[in-house]
Amino acid sequence: MSSTVEDRRADGTPGRSSGPDMRRILFRETHSARAAVSVVAAVLVLVLAAYGVLEAGVHAVGQPAWLIEPQVAAQRMVDLPAGTSPLLLASLGAVLAMVGLIFLLNGVLPGKRARHLLGGGRGERLPAVVVDDEVIASSLARRARLAANVTPEQVMVVVSQRQVLVNVRPTSGVPVDQDRVLEAVRDELDQMLLEPAPVPRINVTASGVIGA
Repeated sequence: MSSTVEDRRADGTPGRSSGPDMRRILFRETHSARAAVSVVAAVLVLVLAAYGVLEAGVHAVGQPAWLIEPQVAAQRMVDLPAGTSPLLLASLGAVLAMVGLIFLLNGVLPGKRARHLLGGGRGERLPAVVVDDEVIASSLARRARLAANVTPEQVMVVVSQRQVLVNVRPTSGVPVDQDRVLEAVRDELDQMLLEPAPVPRINVTASGVIGA
């Protein structure tokens, strides 16, 4: 669990590049990079291109192909699915579809990290604070535990971009005031001023635990 703090310029001078630079820093801290996927895609393209050039060069000098002649490979692709097992074709198609879906989702989805921006960080002369969701969940779990009067093991908090789910297992024979827990969690979130602001939801399980 950690948090990242990026301060604005110490002198507070509203230079032209300070705004865009801060937005770029915050975007980098709250969104995952696509460099790894881009490198994998570039390596695959380079390998395929290098192999194609190699086979073409070997064929041009009259030497036997390393794996398959380019003309033979092209002809087999044209003749598909003739002479190929349907099971093999289905397996190859599923693998290619899965790889293509991975690259497509990495290019289309926002790729947000499990982090939130504390409100007020966009104001002038104020620090921009990016906090991991684990830190937020720990703070909310403490407030929910105190409001429900249970042990730390009886509270589990899951924080996502738009929602906070608080699961509470009450002690057997001791009811939990769900509205009180919800109010405590909302108060903690109001003090954090998270961006984007998640909506809290409380779930009190029907089965309780035996108190010590």
